[in-house]
Amino acid sequence: MVKYSVVIPVYNEALVIRETYRRLKRVMEQTDGPYELLFVNDGSEDETIEILKELAVKDETVKYVDFSRNFGHQIAITAGMDYASGKAIVIIDADLQDPPELILDMIDKWKEGYDVVYAKRVKRKGETMFKKVTAYLFYRVLRAATEIDIPVDTGDFRLIDRKVRDQLVYMRERSRFVRGLVSWVGFKQTAVEYEREKRFAGETKYPLKKMIRFSLDGITSFSYKPLKLASLLGFFLSASSVLGIIITLYLKLFTHSTVAGWASLFMVTLLCNGIMFMMLGVMGEYIGRIYDEVKQRPLYIVKETWGVGTQYEKVPFYME
Repeated sequence: MVKYSVVIPVYNEALVIRETYRRLKRVMEQTDGPYELLFVNDGSEDETIEILKELAVKDETVKYVDFSRNFGHQIAITAGMDYASGKAIVIIDADLQDPPELILDMIDKWKEGYDVVYAKRVKRKGETMFKKVTAYLFYRVLRAATEIDIPVDTGDFRLIDRKVRDQLVYMRERSRFVRGLVSWVGFKQTAVEYEREKRFAGETKYPLKKMIRFSLDGITSFSYKPLKLASLLGFFLSASSVLGIIITLYLKLFTHSTVAGWASLFMVTLLCNGIMFMMLGVMGEYIGRIYDEVKQRPLYIVKETWGVGTQYEKVPFYME
């Protein structure tokens, strides 16, 4: 078993992968034990896998897992943890927005006795104001909506101890939010702060559509409050309807006022219907996740590996 495993999920990163390898190599050579660079190719459509094969032949510390298709960033991280053999496992993206040099600080914290060391962003360079504002709101809404202490302004860039990894491999839910799972398992955790850089090359793999889906996965995986909100809104609308009926009957029976305002009634009806459909959508999100879980398909399919053991030796697909 190596001492350190660095898990790097990659998807169409041919423009940056060599530089990522070079910087990770330079950092890990400064550590005090053997290490592995474990790349997980998430169905890349460019030359990423060819470059990884070239690096693996030249350097025995480079290993890779090649998916049969694109399964998503969180699944790629999961596969990396499944196959990682290190006592300490670092998760880092390949785009170099997260500086590999910070790994040395994480290792120092790990040696102090921390089981999870996560990187906390104090500044985000090269991102639009929209991305910064939505990210800021997402982390705080998520924290308010859950009872799990999920640190704000943190991504998946972190170091986890082997015993944390051993617990995570038994959590096989399909709609994955890895940073939430790491918080859920507990253990002794701390942060190291850093400034996030611009992408070295290429383009973001998280457009708005994927960010929305990722946000929904995070909230629905760790909170039932949206369902509770649906109940509260239903109660409020029902109470308002009863009040409206009482007022209408009073005006009809005890006054000479006529109940006018069809336009207002029409708008209120549209509003109520909109809220009800929205709540049905919220419940549909939860039901859809239940549907995914009961199918019990594997999280990912591996086409090829290099330098790693078989996944079946490391984690069961299904739990009895």
